[in-house]
Amino acid sequence: MRLVFIGPPGAGKGTQCARLVNLLSIPHLSTGEMLRSVKKQDTALSRWVASYIDAGRLAPDHLVMRIVAQRLKSDECRNGALFDGFPRTIVQAQLLDDFLSDEGLVLNMALELRVDEEELIQRLLKRAQIDGRVDDNYDTIRERLHVFKTQTAPLTDYYAKQSKLEVVDGMQSPDQVFEAIKACVARHSPQ
Repeated sequence: MRLVFIGPPGAGKGTQCARLVNLLSIPHLSTGEMLRSVKKQDTALSRWVASYIDAGRLAPDHLVMRIVAQRLKSDECRNGALFDGFPRTIVQAQLLDDFLSDEGLVLNMALELRVDEEELIQRLLKRAQIDGRVDDNYDTIRERLHVFKTQTAPLTDYYAKQSKLEVVDGMQSPDQVFEAIKACVARHSPQ
């Protein structure tokens, strides 16, 4: 099974991704982790990636897709993957669709964890206190949520038009959220 996980910061994606990876026995593909891993290598690609990461900019869509495609061609991803942090834009979603189509594969589902903005802010402020993250203050949290709304949230319409979108209420307890996710997975699992 191949699925895209969509949700703003603080929605509980990390918690639910870990549970879903165990349930489905597929790898969790975090583009942030993949980009950091490539950056550590000594190649032309790693230097290109570093130039973006070090400047605090998002890597170009085609570069991200190239790294994701490399990983998807590995044996580890033969039975599927859970995409977290990718795609972030409509262009990346289209690139992923094109790649999967060329490989004779499909994206089974896009799963959105939906949480009210005020709840997200409270969760992130609490997490910042617990983790001691001074960079997670009210203003930076608002900015991260704004970036999500403008750049990533449009993916919900993109996947809804393909009849692949499932929305789960992330305001429930973590166990209730996971039960709802399992029901969504069951509806979209390849037979």
